[in-house]
Amino acid sequence: MGKVKSVYVCQSCGYESPKWMGRCSECGAWNSFVEEVRDNKKRSLTKSYQKSKVVKISEIPLIDKHRTITGISEFDRVLGGGIVNGSVFLIGGSPGIGKSTLLLQICHCLSEKDKKVLYVTGEESLTQIKIRARRLSIDVSDYMLVDETDVDSIIEHINNLKPELVVVDSIQTLRSAEMESLPGNVSQVRFCGYKLTECAKKTQIPIFMIGHVTKQGNIAGPRVLEHLVDGLLVMEGDQQHLYRILRAVKNRFGSTSEVGLFEMTDQGVKQVKNPSEFLISQRSDNIPGSVVTVSIEGTRPLMVEVQALVSSTSYGIPQRTCTGVEQKRLSMILAVLEKRVRLKFGNQDVFINAAGGMRLREPGVDLSIALSAVSSLKNKSLDSSTAVIGEVGLTGEVRGVSQMDKRVKEAERLGFKKVILPKVSLKKLKNRNEITFLGVASVNEAVDYLF
Repeated sequence: MGKVKSVYVCQSCGYESPKWMGRCSECGAWNSFVEEVRDNKKRSLTKSYQKSKVVKISEIPLIDKHRTITGISEFDRVLGGGIVNGSVFLIGGSPGIGKSTLLLQICHCLSEKDKKVLYVTGEESLTQIKIRARRLSIDVSDYMLVDETDVDSIIEHINNLKPELVVVDSIQTLRSAEMESLPGNVSQVRFCGYKLTECAKKTQIPIFMIGHVTKQGNIAGPRVLEHLVDGLLVMEGDQQHLYRILRAVKNRFGSTSEVGLFEMTDQGVKQVKNPSEFLISQRSDNIPGSVVTVSIEGTRPLMVEVQALVSSTSYGIPQRTCTGVEQKRLSMILAVLEKRVRLKFGNQDVFINAAGGMRLREPGVDLSIALSAVSSLKNKSLDSSTAVIGEVGLTGEVRGVSQMDKRVKEAERLGFKKVILPKVSLKKLKNRNEITFLGVASVNEAVDYLF
């Protein structure tokens, strides 16, 4: 008889402890330890694999990864051009954000192309899936649905049916008889994820797994799942708004900078084919604190409105609140404005917002943040047909950014007449008759010209 013992496992990072701890010493999470029973009896392991052989890299044949186009271009863009055979993707997001709805629509698009899909549900009943499909006007007559939570039974269904796509909703509901812990615990999630990944690599069948998120917005369960899968997609957005942003945090078959923009409607999730126009469509003209910039997300230029509100503080310490912009970046830009431009923000609350729910992470939007704060401080608006591009350095200089031609072309396509950009980038631009360029070498020069 094997000896049975219990261990305490952190549900955030997977750290194991012989006794309960209030705070995880590995990741710092509070009240995250759950007791799990371990059976230490030795199991007979049979080696079903062949011994590995060392080969030269020149002897390895090149095999092009075949991609399946879903027909939803925004989703295909995030994946890197389509679904790769044998790939495993984990999709996370807040409850009700639209993960199941999006994957149900993808299954519908593939079934219309005579692709065999298998939808595994562990949270909802088959009747609920059919009701949702009817609400979305989706014909599920050719779907293969199974209500199952045992991972071994799911793998058996996959081997028997040989589908061309498998959707698992969700990975936290699965369990295996080989593990004695409850579904959703670290051991179960890690083991079930490993079994499904192994099945996908052997059968070359792509698998999409839906994962829950914690209150902090991280994928629930151990972070080892993120290293195990080929890609991690996160659906972002506010449930009170219609837009949804699908972002690739990890992708072994494409860029991690690509984003897909979707709109939540009563007919399901619809892709936005012209994101720039959608993001600035609700912008008001001649409003102080509003500046339009062009950000590069992967290979796509996106026009985003940067909003700023500067008001006198009512507290001893002024507030610095950001939405879609890093707070450290804002603090640096405000310090440059105080030191180089002689503007006082020490007694002002500063609020910065990237409209449309976008996250501006690249330095090419620095100048737009600075000018929006100055615009709100002076209560003077910029021309609504002006776009601002540039990186701000600590000495107040405006540095050049990459892919300036794409940015300018996108601004010109949407009818902008003037672009404020780094002076060093003027030489690389082609002559355009319908748009005016203003090259600035410093933030002080840009402020003096506009205000």
